[in-house]
Amino acid sequence: MYKCSKERMQDKISTFSKFGDAGHGGITRYSLSPEALQARAEFVKRMKAIGAEIKTDDVANVYATLKGSDPSLPAIVMASHCDSVKNGGNYDGILGVMGAMEVLETVATENIPHKHNLVAMIWTNEEGSLYPPAMMCSGIVCYDYLPVDIAKNFKKENMLASKSILDSTKTFEMALNASGYKGDESNRLNSKDYKAMFELHIEQGPILEAANNDIGVVTCVLGMINYRIKITGQADHAGTTPMKYRHDALFAAAQVLTYLHKELDKLDPELVYTTGEILCHPNVHTVIPDYIEFSIDARHEDPKVIEQVVSVIENMPKEVAKCKVGYEVAWTRDTVYYDKQLVDFVQESVDELGYSNQKINSGAGHDAQFASYMLPTTMIFVPSKDGHSHCEPEFTSTELCTEGASVLLNAVLKCDAVD
Repeated sequence: MYKCSKERMQDKISTFSKFGDAGHGGITRYSLSPEALQARAEFVKRMKAIGAEIKTDDVANVYATLKGSDPSLPAIVMASHCDSVKNGGNYDGILGVMGAMEVLETVATENIPHKHNLVAMIWTNEEGSLYPPAMMCSGIVCYDYLPVDIAKNFKKENMLASKSILDSTKTFEMALNASGYKGDESNRLNSKDYKAMFELHIEQGPILEAANNDIGVVTCVLGMINYRIKITGQADHAGTTPMKYRHDALFAAAQVLTYLHKELDKLDPELVYTTGEILCHPNVHTVIPDYIEFSIDARHEDPKVIEQVVSVIENMPKEVAKCKVGYEVAWTRDTVYYDKQLVDFVQESVDELGYSNQKINSGAGHDAQFASYMLPTTMIFVPSKDGHSHCEPEFTSTELCTEGASVLLNAVLKCDAVD
């Protein structure tokens, strides 16, 4: 069994954490921003230093290829992203990139034999923080393989037209053209030239740490639904309308949300659900709100449980506190199961290395989720301290990051050994 270098991993963590340093221990590194381009340049520099060949595709995904003894065989790719959310952490996404780099560096420095080309890859715009939606470029690349109800949201022409949330005069296409990383469509990840994809990632939750396990062997990405709950009342003056005459949409929304929590808590304890977005109109302190819209995001592996969630939403009271209650489906995604052989390679590797581990699912979406529709794919998780992610306290020790990279390395070599 081979192990990666803790010293090299620490050097990469220290270096990449400077690109977009927000000054409070985390980063803001929007896709194709100057900070993201710094991270890409560092990736390219280090990969060229070990003899890797660099290519980019038409949406600026970057591929660093270390040639195998039989380059005619389809390549094995290790991929993640280097963009972040606003005031995010130093590990989400970028750990998978650093892990892929570490695998190639270990193979190159230790002259580890391998038949297939090994590729470290950066996906463009996974977060969608500046140019929505999330997982934009894996959606574009995997478009022809995605279920129709997902693919419709990732038409390339629409993605290129995506507007910056900070400046509506700027589009993703403008950033792409200015990045210096726009290449040819022929360089895209595809099912003919690539055999399999692995992604190393932080867990972004508390499960591994709570169980005192170092590695999560990921089996699937949970099915997800997102609904918009809509409450319609009547706007009136806040000072002149007696309470008994009010049609207060915000008051009604609070009751609807409480109802949803009570009913959803009766379902499977593994179900997770969130209201993370709310719109209040007119959002003026002297006006009784006449319209509220809020999100409800629910996730579970079993489609039957998701169906129960949908039933709860569809059977909400149609009127609450003299306000009308309705809903709209925003999007849905089925549970995606990762390739069994690749999952077994990860399991065998972590057991042989002697790291504590468990099977785990992913409640978050990842580029690997879309890639799995196109070619065999799997993921490896390492713990997130206190379960924190998408925030500046996000942290995983260098030792655990290196363990994750070592599992990745050995799983890739097991994949390489099988034609």
